Amino acid sequence: MDKKRCRWCNLNNPIYIEYHDREWGVPEYDDRNLFELLILESFQAGLSWECVLNKREHFRSAFDGFDLETVCGYGEEKLEELLQNKNLIRNKLKMKAAVNNARIFREIQNEYGTFAKYLWHFTDGKIIYEWDKTTSELSDTMSADLKKRGMKFVGSTIIYSYLQAAGVINSHEAGCYLHKRSGE
Repeated sequence: MDKKRCRWCNLNNPIYIEYHDREWGVPEYDDRNLFELLILESFQAGLSWECVLNKREHFRSAFDGFDLETVCGYGEEKLEELLQNKNLIRNKLKMKAAVNNARIFREIQNEYGTFAKYLWHFTDGKIIYEWDKTTSELSDTMSADLKKRGMKFVGSTIIYSYLQAAGVINSHEAGCYLHKRSGE
């Protein structure tokens, strides 16, 4: 018998099933993974997450494994190379934002010790369990802080998705085999 999953999970896409089952909603504390998710989420703006997820391996390759220091050092030549890569989402504003956001991510690391400490401080390290939302007071607050710091493509909806992806918010739907409620 197949496991029941969240309605949004395309059961015809093994990449999506793997993401749903092993990553989405799982608390993440590794800065490299958090950086990758943040950059990928920013590329989702105006598109579906499935579209971005299907290109994830191409992004990993093109963005040097999401090595923060390497991405922080990208200049115009590298940006032009990325814009010519047909396997990526070729949006100049998003590409520039990725480099800009990498540099701010590094500043946050320097301020907090790790980006994970920054991320999880918004909930005092607690996981939030909620469903059927696209924004919240939490995503509004974090989005505003990131924008104040100079990040781009980090609106409340994108940050809400990011918080779900990073496991700060657990939104597995009732009926999904991964659904949990606070305290379970």
